[in-house]
Amino acid sequence: MPVIDGCPNFHFLTDSPGHLRALLEAGINGMRRVRTDGGERRPAILIRSSPWKAGSVQTPWHDVFDLDSGHVRYFGDHKVGSPGAPDGSKGNAALLDAFEGHQAPTAEGRAKAVPLLLLLRSVTSNGKPKGHVEFCGVGVVERVERIVQWAGRERTTFTNYVYDIAVMSLTAEDERLDWDWITARRDGLADAEVLSVAPKAWREWVEHGHAALPRVRRRVARSKVEKVREQRPVTGSAEERDLRLVYEHFDGRKHDFEVLASAVAARILRRDGHAYREGWLTRLSGDGGADFVGRLDLGTGLSGTSLVVLGQAKCILPASNVSAEQIARVVARLRRGWIGVYVTTGSYSEAVQLEMVEDQYPVLLVNGRDLFREIRAMARDDHGGELIACVEHLVDHGAIPVAHRRSEEILLL
Repeated sequence: MPVIDGCPNFHFLTDSPGHLRALLEAGINGMRRVRTDGGERRPAILIRSSPWKAGSVQTPWHDVFDLDSGHVRYFGDHKVGSPGAPDGSKGNAALLDAFEGHQAPTAEGRAKAVPLLLLLRSVTSNGKPKGHVEFCGVGVVERVERIVQWAGRERTTFTNYVYDIAVMSLTAEDERLDWDWITARRDGLADAEVLSVAPKAWREWVEHGHAALPRVRRRVARSKVEKVREQRPVTGSAEERDLRLVYEHFDGRKHDFEVLASAVAARILRRDGHAYREGWLTRLSGDGGADFVGRLDLGTGLSGTSLVVLGQAKCILPASNVSAEQIARVVARLRRGWIGVYVTTGSYSEAVQLEMVEDQYPVLLVNGRDLFREIRAMARDDHGGELIACVEHLVDHGAIPVAHRRSEEILLL
């Protein structure tokens, strides 16, 4: 049956005709090896974790499933009273063997490596455990550590292994795993044939090794990241031509572009009724990572507060990217309760955006496409659609002064 008690049937989804059922009886479940023309291959290792059992006699460890960052820290299956050495227990032996394959120095070696299929036991809303499992992703072992653990109620210690596992992105597959890949691995097909039906991230890892992990690791933050091409107007469009015109108009005129950037930042920050006050531009030298200063007021009276806004403006070629070092200058200036705004005619690399999202830096990034759209809206509202007339008016008649003041003084105005 495909569905039981309203949940997808694990055995139905993992059915491989002609093969034994995939099992989840233990925490670490290694599938039986199969023979291929290139030697033996283990199709997959299914790893299960039960979070509510952490710290119990049965499970005296605490697995960590940080799926947003694509990382799992998983403890092996050696326990107090287990016979033999920790690497002799069934689960540890399977994962240590998998680790060796995951460290293969060649693509041919990695093509034989066994994928780890990670599953997490779910918990009902009232906190009672259920037998259902949730698929969390495909992983490879990055590091292995032999550790000494405290057995809790037994008041003794024992030796075990802990595994740091990189969870790969399945974005290209809409967060789904095609079980046909595992079936192909079980059928003994050639490595190259099996690889052709593997997830995209797995194929890239096989080709490039651990150097590819920063690109293929699962990161929820990636959903908040825009590709560089999406931050730029369409090639050959009127938007691209006009953005280039704006860049050429301000190229070499740093303070004039800062006036424009401050006005655009004010327009963005005033949306949804927020009260924003433009302050001043900093002097040409010694700005220390801030080109303009403003204040964002939230609430009123005793129920209100004000935030210092530090802005950075960068007029660069629309086809250029802002570097992480340039963003870091603004971040380094921010104090607790301050926010930053970075305005550019260019764009931001995916790596820069990921760093901003994952480190939760309070900085608004305004790229060239968004900058142009705000300017175009201002020109349409006040200057009959004349783009250059709009920006020249902002520069010539803008009320924002140039000052050499401490940023926090904006709170006193």
